[in-house]
Amino acid sequence: MRIVSGIQPTGNLHLGNYLGAIRNWVRMQDEWTAQGHDCLYFLADLHAISMPHDPAGLRAGTREMVAALVACGIDPERSILFNQTQVPAHAELQWLLTGTARMGWLNRMTQWKDKAGKNREGASVALFTYPVLQAADVLLYQATHVPVGEDQKQHLELARDIAQKFNNDFATEDAPVFTLPEPIIPPEAARIMSLRDGSAKMSKSDPSDMSRINLTDDADAIMQKVRKAKTDPEPLPSDAEALKERPEAANLVGIYAAMAGCSVADVLARYEGQGFGAFKPALGELLVESLAPITARYRELRTDTDALDAILAAGAVKARALAAPTLTRAYEALGLLRG
Repeated sequence: MRIVSGIQPTGNLHLGNYLGAIRNWVRMQDEWTAQGHDCLYFLADLHAISMPHDPAGLRAGTREMVAALVACGIDPERSILFNQTQVPAHAELQWLLTGTARMGWLNRMTQWKDKAGKNREGASVALFTYPVLQAADVLLYQATHVPVGEDQKQHLELARDIAQKFNNDFATEDAPVFTLPEPIIPPEAARIMSLRDGSAKMSKSDPSDMSRINLTDDADAIMQKVRKAKTDPEPLPSDAEALKERPEAANLVGIYAAMAGCSVADVLARYEGQGFGAFKPALGELLVESLAPITARYRELRTDTDALDAILAAGAVKARALAAPTLTRAYEALGLLRG
């Protein structure tokens, strides 16, 4: 049993990353490693170059992301934490898999359409083949499970299709080269929405910093962002069904429930009939209290670049060892000779 998941090291982690992915990574680390299973978490710096980027910013962002993940609870002694660049097998396997992946499959990828927009001819080849690298990321380690949000399910399905076709074409049923990974979709707080638009996912690419709670925000910034978050004039209802047509209200209630570790029904039972003038300060205080230890630990870690580089280097050594057998089998299955 092995979990593999990655995150791009572009910009600061925000509340959506934490509640939708990182907190679940920490929980899985605690549960899975206690049972002797592996957890691999990587910084997807190779994916980051599929879009225009600043090299110095990417380098700094990679270190900052390591600091943030460790501050959130990822333990390099229990999980394997590394960046793609230090494990060349990711790029090698991607190229081997491009002979199996099909143009039609990649053309159907929703994120390709969204990110390329109308200027597909001007988009990078790396952006188009991004999902093949994602497939390599998980197939390389024989991942049995991959935590994904709803927006990444399509990419995991593609990874399974590529693995199945490769196995059918170049292996036997008794000795497949790749394991077909299963998705793990977090049951709660999988999608945290923008504080400015309840129909849009909270994102570090949003030009407005007021749209998100960064894990680096201090108490004053958090309180201000929550106070100015978009809402409606109606009081909070007694049941969740009444929030369906109120996306901004539903988002704030959902954030409170996720941070407090309770249900939406519990939150509404406590704040039923109250307006956001009362609810927002309570939400802000909960966020400040919950995120304060993470912020403090992050600020302590991010200035020690040698320690952060050492974490990545140590993780990469372990990752390369796990990756090597699969990469060798893929080369052999394709009839390629290696020295």
